Amino acid sequence: MSKTKLENIRNFCIIAHIDHGKSTLADRLLELTKTLDKTEYTSQVLDNMDIEQERGITIKSHPIQMYYEYKNKAYKLNLIDTPGHVDFTYEVSRSMAACEGALLLIDCTQGVEAQTVSNTYLAVDSDLEIIPVINKIDMKNADIQSAENQIIELLGCNKEEILYISSKEGIGIDKIFPSVIDRIPYPKKIDTKSFSALIFDSYFDQYRGVIIYVRVFSGMVKKGMVSKFFNYFGNHEILEVGILQIDRIKKDYLSEGDVGYLIINIKDVSNIKVGDTITTKDNPCKESLPGYKIVKPMVFSGLYPVDSKDYEDLKVSLDRLKLNDSSLTYEPNTSLALGFGFRCGFLGPLHMEIVQERLEREFNIDLITTCPNVSYNVLLKDGSETIVDNPSEMPVSNEIDKIFEPYIKAEIIVPKNYIGNIMSLCTKHRGKYLSTTYLSIDRVQLVFEMPLAEIIYDFFENLKSSSKGYASLDYELIDNKPGQLIKLDIKVAGEIVDALSIIIHKDDSYSKGRILCKRLKSEIDRHQFEVPIQATIGQKVIARETVKALRKNVTAKCYGGDISRKRKLLEKQKAGKKRMKQVGNVQLPQEAFLAILKADTNS
Repeated sequence: MSKTKLENIRNFCIIAHIDHGKSTLADRLLELTKTLDKTEYTSQVLDNMDIEQERGITIKSHPIQMYYEYKNKAYKLNLIDTPGHVDFTYEVSRSMAACEGALLLIDCTQGVEAQTVSNTYLAVDSDLEIIPVINKIDMKNADIQSAENQIIELLGCNKEEILYISSKEGIGIDKIFPSVIDRIPYPKKIDTKSFSALIFDSYFDQYRGVIIYVRVFSGMVKKGMVSKFFNYFGNHEILEVGILQIDRIKKDYLSEGDVGYLIINIKDVSNIKVGDTITTKDNPCKESLPGYKIVKPMVFSGLYPVDSKDYEDLKVSLDRLKLNDSSLTYEPNTSLALGFGFRCGFLGPLHMEIVQERLEREFNIDLITTCPNVSYNVLLKDGSETIVDNPSEMPVSNEIDKIFEPYIKAEIIVPKNYIGNIMSLCTKHRGKYLSTTYLSIDRVQLVFEMPLAEIIYDFFENLKSSSKGYASLDYELIDNKPGQLIKLDIKVAGEIVDALSIIIHKDDSYSKGRILCKRLKSEIDRHQFEVPIQATIGQKVIARETVKALRKNVTAKCYGGDISRKRKLLEKQKAGKKRMKQVGNVQLPQEAFLAILKADTNS
């Protein structure tokens, strides 16, 4: 393996809003450099998870190395394909830390959207060279002029700097690499011989163990060296080094400027921290590399195995999944209704959905998920503060002085025809209007301030349906503000089901309690005794539904004769049902816990 000069290395990523063609462009670049053989080709080859292929979205960033000849020089190009959904902004920021430049992709049928703006600001903050690329120019409804104007307004660039391509048809792809080589700077040389590399991703291979993806900033690493971390005190032998193409390719060493992988002899996967700096024991670097900020989870939910025997398997599965998704947080939790499980923190509702689906598919565990909620700061009357991310832990109301909930600044980009619909939707979700900015004649940016709790249920679906799919959303956490919030408990057969408790705004409590009771009634099976379902605030019942008892006709055998015979049988049945009600258990199906997620919609 001959060493490539730093001047001939380029590290770059592709950033864009969801569904603007990032993975398809990556396919074309792999074909152009003959990294991908025609026999290996599948559409969106870097989206190698089943969920990514089925949903048509990128969940994980995917690094890959290509070689390209330009002006009689061979260049090594390290590309990282990134996700586009707002929940996976964390993945994008990690990819940017390993790059010097970015291709900013804009779909000319959609124009600049919310996540385009957000990712652009991330790239600017990371000091990356941005190359604007207009995609899908072959489409019949392409509006290239409008996309041009929006890009120039966003970046302040010249029209000549913009590239025009069609990823699907391969039009203009040959201009991408010359622009990358000419405009994106090569990695800076660090004057030190000690090895230092930034861990920007990792995952667990059941045959090889822990595999970490690194960007090497200085020095050189090879098999047999002993690794050392800055945020973890253990030392472990490096079993293999290599580069990433469609598969891992073993190499003799990795040197400065390279992006590749290390396989480390380590048993405890929880010790690897994405964003940490890895060096070697014999020749350590003195300072850690600037990583990226640790992102706090914004949405919390309980994950419980349907079968309690799967608890240990779920623990191991979460450990391994966290290695592949470092933004996931979890801690053990116990529920009276659901038994032993975990309280998990996610970056958003889609992230929560993806994690649950990956656990069920990749680790074959059946799960029950509780209602998602956010973290609240509760100020008590004795002056102390507590953080509540589980409704069942909310203190009793007479001890609470104020409850502070997280607020977001939501930026919605939408065609002007739908402004009224969006205004109505956001107001319904306790949104406070801030501003309107016209990005072009037809497209506007609406900015609202609203509680985070209002967008974690079905806000995305309502946003898309009220704008016929044209609206795009980006949001950022801004502050905690006091609100009139209360805990709504659900009692089934007189017992509070802690997994169904939710924290909601006082004004919505009666309507949500009523809808929730109706939904639960339709989901809970009939028993041999009556099952009352009650929504309560403290000791006050605000809504009630009753699941009627199954009734056997015990008087069917009585024909004619004295009425007292029938009464005696009915009284005996009544006493039996009363005794059964005292000792009987009500089985709650998983659909009962899912019903709470739909409590925002009309019953």
